[in-house]
Amino acid sequence: MADDALTSELEGRGIRRVKVGGVDVDGVLRGKYIHLPKLASAVARGFGFCDVIFGWDVGDTLYDNVALTGWTTGYPDALARVDPSTLRVLPSEPDTASFLVDFYLPNGKPHPACPRNLLKRVVARAEAAGYRPRFGVELEFWLFRETPESLADKHFRDLRPLSPGMFGYSWVRAGQAADLVHDVLDTMDALDVPIEGLHTETGPGVWEACIHYDDALAAADRAVIFKSVMKQLCHRHGVSVTFMAKWNAALPGASGHLHQSLWDSTGKTNLFAPSTADPDALLSPIGRAYLGGLVSLAPELSVFYAPFANSYKRYVPGVWAPMGATWGRDNRTCAVRVIGGGSRSAAERQATRFELRQGGADLNPYIAIAASLGAGLYGIERDVQPPPPSEGDATYADDEARALPLTLDAAIDRLRPSDAAREVLGEAFVDHFLRTREFEARAHRRAVSEWELSRYFEAV
Repeated sequence: MADDALTSELEGRGIRRVKVGGVDVDGVLRGKYIHLPKLASAVARGFGFCDVIFGWDVGDTLYDNVALTGWTTGYPDALARVDPSTLRVLPSEPDTASFLVDFYLPNGKPHPACPRNLLKRVVARAEAAGYRPRFGVELEFWLFRETPESLADKHFRDLRPLSPGMFGYSWVRAGQAADLVHDVLDTMDALDVPIEGLHTETGPGVWEACIHYDDALAAADRAVIFKSVMKQLCHRHGVSVTFMAKWNAALPGASGHLHQSLWDSTGKTNLFAPSTADPDALLSPIGRAYLGGLVSLAPELSVFYAPFANSYKRYVPGVWAPMGATWGRDNRTCAVRVIGGGSRSAAERQATRFELRQGGADLNPYIAIAASLGAGLYGIERDVQPPPPSEGDATYADDEARALPLTLDAAIDRLRPSDAAREVLGEAFVDHFLRTREFEARAHRRAVSEWELSRYFEAV
């Protein structure tokens, strides 16, 4: 659709304004409103958007160590280009259209710190090899009967959950929260973020949403929209939501699982599915090599799945959070769970996929999907064979080389020397991301927690 035609079409639908936004390295959707007449030029030529979004952390503190932007560059504008295919009309703002944007340098080249550009580049590699990657994102989150003001007043302590007790898959709790639940399902449907399943998890006020799978870029877009819109939607119901990996030491964390598969370029054949001529095979040769890359690179790519200091609080025994680069068939204690495959029906073989269970709900969908897809392609290109499958409790790896880092500092140390990560994601992005995580780790080391105060204040 021509740029002017898009504007005219929106005017005909009663649209009066436009909301545009793009995602920073922490996964935060940063945006602004523009008036409708500006949309045509924003699509055709782009518009200025301060590149500070790649120069500050999740709390808007300016990085002191990055090179792509910062004090040395004077925080210039990046060029933001609207992606017309991401058009959505917000149900809560029916006269407002929204679009996602990609960021570019003044010379027109993709901005190396832009996570959406990163994923588009990795997807292009897959497509050039004849593959069509598809992903589905599952996110857990915690709901509280709190407002932004009450959260701040309480210093995020003594929060009142949406519902009390441990009540996973609760028909009762879902019914008690029906007004909110129905609003979530209807709103996400209207935004082309279809929810395949929504249910309570084990914990007071914790839920899980399974977003319907799609092509890789669209799947990441859906996950970002889901997280951002949930925060607005819940607010209208007097509820607050967090996607923190671990908000309470006594309760399980919030996971962010990535279901993934490769299809042929037509989208009709699942390339992970074993051939019917080999009834003993669990996976195709392509599937085995993809799995090999996913598992073998998991330790050095961990920081892309677990980007914050808090992310690593999930990795404790007994809560199905993997601490080793393991895989198994339908085994939820593994880092990678193989679903389907084997000599089953044609429909089940076509559903063959891998569930990467390493990340938390705090992951950046673009970066995490790019890293896992890149790892899989790396495995295919080198015919990396996976280790033997794990049986029973596979929380820990059976050798040190496959142990996953359990702190942000350790994850940074695993990434820093990784040639594979730079091959998969590019030197410029890896360097920038490393610098931002080093800043995050330093900020965490400086912090004094409530636990430290209560433990040491009087005793030492």
